[in-house]
Formats: sequence, C-alpha cells, structure tokens
Amino acid sequence: MLKKSYPYYLANQPQQPNTDLAVLDKYSGKVATRVAVPDARTTEKAIAAAVKATTPMRNFKPWARQAVLQHCAKRFAERRDELAEALCIEAGKPIKDSAGEVTRLIETFQIAAEEAVRINGETLNLELASRLDGYHGYTKRVPLGPVSFITPFNFPLNLVAHKVAPAIAAGCPFVLKPSEKTPIGALIIGEVLAETDLPKGAFSILTLDGKHASPLVEDERFKLLSFTGGQVGWELKAHAGRKKVVLELGGNAACIVDADQGAHLDRVVERLIFGAFYQSGQSCIGVQRIYAHVDVYDALKKKLVTATKKLKAGDPKQKDVFLGPMIDEAAAERLHGWIVDAEKAGGKILCGGKRNSNMLEATLMEDVPRDAKANRQEAFGPYALLAPFKKFDDAIALVNDSDYGLQAGIFTDSLDHAMRAWNELEQGGVIVNDIPSFRVDNMPYGGAKLSGLGREGVRYAIEDMTEIRLMVMRER
Repeated sequence: MLKKSYPYYLANQPQQPNTDLAVLDKYSGKVATRVAVPDARTTEKAIAAAVKATTPMRNFKPWARQAVLQHCAKRFAERRDELAEALCIEAGKPIKDSAGEVTRLIETFQIAAEEAVRINGETLNLELASRLDGYHGYTKRVPLGPVSFITPFNFPLNLVAHKVAPAIAAGCPFVLKPSEKTPIGALIIGEVLAETDLPKGAFSILTLDGKHASPLVEDERFKLLSFTGGQVGWELKAHAGRKKVVLELGGNAACIVDADQGAHLDRVVERLIFGAFYQSGQSCIGVQRIYAHVDVYDALKKKLVTATKKLKAGDPKQKDVFLGPMIDEAAAERLHGWIVDAEKAGGKILCGGKRNSNMLEATLMEDVPRDAKANRQEAFGPYALLAPFKKFDDAIALVNDSDYGLQAGIFTDSLDHAMRAWNELEQGGVIVNDIPSFRVDNMPYGGAKLSGLGREGVRYAIEDMTEIRLMVMRER
C-alpha cells in the first residue's frame, strides 16, 4: 500500500512542509496519497545546493559512484512489489506491466553502474609533421556540472532512471521535476538515494507543477536540461539560454508489414497488439500507424481485429487485465474526439472507438485521411490505424510522411528491404522484425524531426552530461 504522504527531496534530505498535492488512483479516481509541494524559495535552495555540490560530485570517485548505483539497484529489487504497486496505482498501468517497468528500472541502474567506471578518454597522435615532434595529446571526459531534468507521467520509474542514473555515473548534481500526475516512483527513488553517501546537494527531487518549473529551464547555473514530454519541449529549448538541451518529444510510430509475412502473421499480430495497446498506448513509440502490403492486408486486418476484441480492460490491479485507464479523462476525451473526427472524414472503425471516463476502448481504424489528427499527430492512447501499400517505395513514403521520427518497425524477410528501411526511413531507430516499441536501456534512443534532439540510453546520456577536456604535453 502507498504511504499516506510523501516528502520531496531538497539537497538529499526529505522535506514534508505540507501535503498539498493529491495523487489519484487513476482507475478509481480517488485520492491515493498526498505529496509535499515546494515553493520558489525551495527551488532556489535546490539549485544553489547543486552548484555547491559540483566539485564534491566531480571528486566523487568512479568506484564510489558505481557503489551508489549498485546500492540503488539492490534496494529497488528488494522493494520490487512496492514499486510495482505504486506504479499501478499512480499511473493506472496494469500490474504485470508495472512489474516489467520495475525490472527496467533495476537494469538501467545496473547498466549505469557498469558505465560509471569506464568513462574513458583517448590518446591522440599529434606528430603529424616534423614541427610537431614531441607533442602528445590526451583527452578525458569531465562532468558538466549541475543538470536539470523534467520527466513525464507514462514511465515514472524508467524515464526518471534514464536521467538520474547517468547523472550519478557522470558525476553531475541534479534537480529533477517528475510529473505531478505520477510523482511517487521518483520520490521512492529519492528515498533510496538518501540512503547513500552521495555528497550533500547531489540531488533534489521537487514536485513542482509546470507553471513553477521555469527555473529548471532558464537558470544559467544549470549546464544541461534534459526534457521528456510533448511538443512544449521546443518552447523550453527556446528559453534555456546557453545550456545544452536534450529533448525526447514523442512520435506517431509506424510499422511496415512486408509482402513476405503471410506465414508469420500470428507473431506479427502478437507484437502489433502489444505495441499499439500496451499501457493503453501511452508510449512515445507505441504503434500508431500500420502499413501492410496488399498481399497480406486482409488477413492481417482480420487477425488484428479478432485479437484486439479479446483484450481485457478494467482495473489494472487485476493480473489478467491488459488495458487499463488513460492518465486522465481529458486525455481520453482528446483522443476519442480525434477518432470521431476521423470517422466523420471517411475513416472506418474496425473495432473499439467508445469511451467511458478515462477508459477508452482499444481502437483500430482504416481509411483514415492523411490529414486527420489521428494520422498526423501523436495519439498517445489505445489507437492504431491500418493502411495498405503495393510497392515498398510506397511504404517508405508513408512512414516518412510524418512530422515525427522517433522509431519505426518493419517485419520482412528481405535483407534488401531491411537495409533500405534503415537507410531511408527518417527515424532515430529502425527495428527489424519487431515493433517500434522495442527498447533496451543501453541502446541510443531519440528521434529526428519533431521527435526531439539528442539521444538517451545510459552511455549516450553520460556523454551528454560530460565534456571532453584536452591535455597536450610536449617532451622536454
């Protein structure tokens, strides 16, 4: 069970001045717990503490950073059930999927622990001409200094982990603002971090709302802003000043099913169903657009509709429930409106399409107009569209006809088509013979176009949080 209340964390220490933020059980709509909310003075103290911790964190040895990360991974494993239950309640994520996210939280910290002791530089050969005889070059990576993080509601454990764990590995003090809709996971992470010997001020976790998070964006004392969320990220970048900015801003991920997949459709359908409707479709790389060759289109459509209708929706705390609620009624109402508009414009609902509060049925459509919001924008809910293609070039064009470019998938037995997809799709990643929703926590993750700027994935985040320092030595 959740505690009655949770503190925020200021300079490694819990603070409970109030219980002003109510966190709802996303299925029942009832208040599940309450969280302390910091004021502007607290935010300033957190930033000042992070600045003061810059040198201690830089001097905190790699083996010590590794020990902190290993401790966290161990404690998360010990508190696995508590973390999964908290996630299920605050995010409405089915309990099986919640347990899976806890596993990824643990793995992300384990990966960061490994990377903490192999942040290496290189030796440069500078003797390129006779005038450079006796010169030698060496590089190393040093921490940027204080960094700020803003995370969304949909993966309140693992998306926090993908910022916090690399920061510790890199030696950067940080201030984190988790989503006010799902803050509990981040606060439990803070509780575990508070058990360690991180230098004072190494971390603060502030349960701010969006209106009061501007110092995390604008304050020049931060050397990097890492934001995961919606298109507001571009506006934040414009206000971030000279600091480095990393943005992961979602997508409307597409998946191609090639002509040669007739014998593999059961496996393809299994993965597409997962990708489209896992955690009610609230994933940046959830399958939204499915393009199938005309030779397999009808058979695929029939199997997809049959499988979608079998999905059990309801209370996410029940182990056999696959489809839980969306994060709130406004989100469900938005997407339902897009579905209605697409149908009015000529789209056909194959199954689903109905809404009850924040529960939206798993919905499949076809004949959705190219300019419909349900095609062009990020659905971020339990929805996917189907469309046929005749030539592989057409499939490539359909996928690229998007303002987004996070990840795409292709099911094919053709090496040529796989390589062409990798070469021609305007995406941050191309997943062959699986869905675009596939992610392992050590791989580079990020997108092109409106999907963002930079890459996450532990080693790649560490690179963003460090800078190269050169030393040139001349022989006497």
